[in-house]
Amino acid sequence: MKVGYIRISTTDQNTARQEVLMQELQVEQVYIDRMSGKNTDRPELQRMMHFVREGDMVIVESISRFARNTRDLLDLVEQLTAKHVEFVSKKEAIDTSTPTGKFMLTVFGAVAELEREYILQRQKEGIAVAKAAGIYKGRKPIVHPDFDKVVCQWREGRFTAKEAMSRLGMKPSTFYRKVKAL
Repeated sequence: MKVGYIRISTTDQNTARQEVLMQELQVEQVYIDRMSGKNTDRPELQRMMHFVREGDMVIVESISRFARNTRDLLDLVEQLTAKHVEFVSKKEAIDTSTPTGKFMLTVFGAVAELEREYILQRQKEGIAVAKAAGIYKGRKPIVHPDFDKVVCQWREGRFTAKEAMSRLGMKPSTFYRKVKAL
């Protein structure tokens, strides 16, 4: 069975180009994630990895859609290989059923990881320049109208910190940082 995996980094991006490729290749089952590929903690990727079985072929448009670092890429392909599942990346023309394909997978995986590191480096540099120019202010602070009231009740022991965080819709790090700043 041909199984496709599609990933886009943000909900603003479009899967159409990758979906057209899957249709052209007559892929029977497609899994789509709309999130960063920085790690393998992606629900549809995990569903696909559990679904595939011996004799299947996993097809991706590009290695960068499957994994963003060499270690994750090689780990995923190793898992597929252990299940006797082939991996094909169309853009890089990689097919792991051949020794050359396995070698090229490692090379392109390293290039994809390097590209990701360059993107992050440029992003940090751009933010630093914008901050220096007073343009970038960072993320807007979370303001909850009942924060002071809820914190006061929490300090009085009316409910737990976990309950206070739940009422305010805050994660522990945000909650405690804001409490400390009072």
